Amino acid sequence: MATLPRLKPREFYDLVVEVALIRPGPIQGGAVHPYLRRRRGDEKPTAPHELLEKALSRTLGVPLFQEQVMQMAIAAANFSAAEADQLRRAMGSKRSTEKMLALRRRLMSGMAANKITGELAEDIYNKLEAFSSYGFPESHSISFAYLVYASSYLKRYYPAAFTTALLNNQPMGFYSPASLISDARRHDVAIRGVDANASRYKAALEPPTPQETAAYRRTHPHSSPHPQPAIRLGFASVRDLGAKAAERAAAERDEHGPYRGLEDFVRRTALPRAALEALATAGAFGCFGLTRREALWRAGSLAGTTEAHLPGTSGAERAPALPPMTAVEQTFADLWATGTSPDSHPIAHVRAELDATDHTRIADLDDLPDRRLVRVAGIVTHRQRPPTAGGVCFLSLEDETGLVNIVCSPAVWAKYQRVGLAHGALRITGHLERSDGRGGALNIVAGRLAPLRVAAQPGNLRGRDFR
Repeated sequence: MATLPRLKPREFYDLVVEVALIRPGPIQGGAVHPYLRRRRGDEKPTAPHELLEKALSRTLGVPLFQEQVMQMAIAAANFSAAEADQLRRAMGSKRSTEKMLALRRRLMSGMAANKITGELAEDIYNKLEAFSSYGFPESHSISFAYLVYASSYLKRYYPAAFTTALLNNQPMGFYSPASLISDARRHDVAIRGVDANASRYKAALEPPTPQETAAYRRTHPHSSPHPQPAIRLGFASVRDLGAKAAERAAAERDEHGPYRGLEDFVRRTALPRAALEALATAGAFGCFGLTRREALWRAGSLAGTTEAHLPGTSGAERAPALPPMTAVEQTFADLWATGTSPDSHPIAHVRAELDATDHTRIADLDDLPDRRLVRVAGIVTHRQRPPTAGGVCFLSLEDETGLVNIVCSPAVWAKYQRVGLAHGALRITGHLERSDGRGGALNIVAGRLAPLRVAAQPGNLRGRDFR
């Protein structure tokens, strides 16, 4: 793997600042939009007062880091170093708001001594107080920025390895395994399902087939320029299996050779019926020439078979003629068994209906103008209502082409809250909102929420709520 390229100092520091900007402290202190306007050159980068120029010069006149708050208190209010440290500790404590209020009189009197009074003094105090709601030290921002850069680089150039590492360290992060796999597939990484004779304990990388390599060379602009291995899902991803049983299934095969058939698998692993049926539902026994329904029927008959039983006496070989699962049934079988679908997305199965009713694919939103009224539909992957957002609820909506952020105002959320919480898939009608022109962050400001039927049980489509 190539060495991580070095960013120019200015580029890296811009990333450091962007990490700090998204903390509640700078948001509540009104620092975000002024900083962005100043960085674009739309606004002159001046500090609120000349005494604060030195402390705020490197962040274009707006406070973004805890250290700057300490420097501002020293410069504008004649705080001693000890008092500034007391301010820092107040900002970091669980009762920081109350402690900040106790320091208000000292701050205001110190600023008055420097002829900083009235609205200006209140504005400076409000900026300082905002940091009691989580402002970052600069050192934290630098560490986070490096993690962001390294992760972005790996995701851009080595998406298969990056996705596999995330899958193997669940639960973690913002995105579910289903979203991680969908994103990798959208970037032309081949995903292979659980296989009794190929899967490891956890997800693993496998050499791509010539067909997969050829397909990857026809990538869209955001895919890696490097050919990618395929991702094979592991036994650990299957429900009702458990870590020890998943490890045993992989270790038994590695030690004594491939499984010769479903009965051989059952004898050698001694897995219970629920685990066998989950593996069959996930398609893990396709390597034995069995469809999923055939494997389910035989798994039920073979459950409990051990080395003490005579081979071929279970009756499982005399399976009735069973129709194979449809594409829709297979997708939801994957979701039930592993929480992911290696080769499809639930919304893809209703795309014809959505196209006929003027629903825009999420990937196509980038081509539409700001404020355009749109209709989109997808799986709700997250619901968030942060305390700093004034009652606004944010939904993450995913279809087979991508993800988009949905902004629900307090009034809209109050009206559609029951729909938004009760359904795992939604139709959204709203207006596009771009934060920074074409190419900037894109949201949909919702005006209406309606359920979308995708023939799934609610448990298949559960989002991560209010974290």
